[in-house]
Amino acid sequence: MNLKEELLNLCKSYVNSRLQTIEDIIADNQKGLQSETKSSAGDKHETGRAMLQLEMEKASQQLTGISEMKTVLEKIKFDKNSKVAHLGSIVFTEKARYFLSISAGQISVENEHYFAISIASPIGKLLLGKKENDRIVFNGNEMSILKIC
Repeated sequence: MNLKEELLNLCKSYVNSRLQTIEDIIADNQKGLQSETKSSAGDKHETGRAMLQLEMEKASQQLTGISEMKTVLEKIKFDKNSKVAHLGSIVFTEKARYFLSISAGQISVENEHYFAISIASPIGKLLLGKKENDRIVFNGNEMSILKIC
């Protein structure tokens, strides 16, 4: 398995793990709502139900985000070997290595660290469309792009 495939698989694992967590939260909240329905203790009951409803809405929004991440990951194709940074590229700078994909934070392959970043993130927007030897400035730090694969 090549490096890009490994990074993509780690991003997919990240998304699946987040999805499982959110599904667990939703299931717990649904159980909580059912038990709140069984015991009615006036204002306390209403407050409990309202809090659970808010948690359900928050989890629902997170599910939407997970769905969007899955869509982005499905768009990554490795048949294109461009020297211009695009979705699915690995961008090497003197400061860090970036995998243009989803915002999944730092991931490691064979003791090497990479940052999985969205192309919609501030640094992702700066890197997108750049070529080797281009320079960018991010958070006041100037970086040179050493390699794109």
